[in-house]
Amino acid sequence: MTQSPNHPITHPHISVVVPARDEAGTIVQVVERSFAAYAELGCTGEVLVVNDGSTDGSSLLLDDLQRRYPALRVFTNRRSQGMTAGLQRMFSASQGDIVILIPGDMESDPLIDVPILVRHLQANDLDVVAGWRQGRKDGKVFASAIYNFVMRTLAGVQVHDGNWIKAMRREVVASFPPLRSDWHRFLLMIAVHNGFRLGEVQTPYKPRPAGSSKFGLSRIPISLLDVLVVKFLLTFSRAPMRFFGGLGLAGIVVSLLTFLYLTGLYVFTDTQQRPVFIAAGILAIISVLLFLVGFLAELIVSQTERIEGMTGGREDRRKG
Repeated sequence: MTQSPNHPITHPHISVVVPARDEAGTIVQVVERSFAAYAELGCTGEVLVVNDGSTDGSSLLLDDLQRRYPALRVFTNRRSQGMTAGLQRMFSASQGDIVILIPGDMESDPLIDVPILVRHLQANDLDVVAGWRQGRKDGKVFASAIYNFVMRTLAGVQVHDGNWIKAMRREVVASFPPLRSDWHRFLLMIAVHNGFRLGEVQTPYKPRPAGSSKFGLSRIPISLLDVLVVKFLLTFSRAPMRFFGGLGLAGIVVSLLTFLYLTGLYVFTDTQQRPVFIAAGILAIISVLLFLVGFLAELIVSQTERIEGMTGGREDRRKG
């Protein structure tokens, strides 16, 4: 069914979400070409834009666009709250069966890229499709390559361009936990951890026609640290004893072997290694403390799951 731009829709097939901050030079094209993509696909769709504290006149342009496109929904922040907060807001408000993340700077052309993503998602029965920029020449290729290598190695995200446009089915978006600042970079990582099928497809890259990038190379080290944090939380947040208990057990084994070695050394050679003995004792104490931390973390997780279960039960009863 082809969508008329003059009438709102009740259940769109696709939701394009666009985080935008000071993108007055490109936001009109992004919105217009997103709706043109729906006509190209012959389906219904909506566009959601977070105007994240823009001061360049974007608000006036978006107001005019809303009058032209009733299926355009705009969320305005008086001050910038960051891309992750904006995406979470749009994810919660979106209604489409497929949700597509597109930047507001026209480095991705929605008229070209939205059909590519949707067709690849449907043709290959995937849950998530990541775009892979072709012909990229923005000075960040090397840093991006390092970041994507770390994502593939540590997180098992087997794509070449993990921080670019992506299309996700509704159930994928619904599975995302509350995200911390800048964790929009790890949506693929979370989706893969949750068992969703991931693929990638090549998409053309276009230099930004106006404005300037909001992302600097200084964020790369922080992002690499965040990869480790997200990996840890995804792996051990529901079973913390595996981490703390594993470290504690390894420490106890090492300290016991050290004590046995020192005992044998003293019995057979009458030699004492007091510094090593003290270090082994400290290691044993730390290992026991790690076990205690693991038990406490398990209790916290257990209580959290009970509360979540009770809350879910109440919500189910309300729906019933």
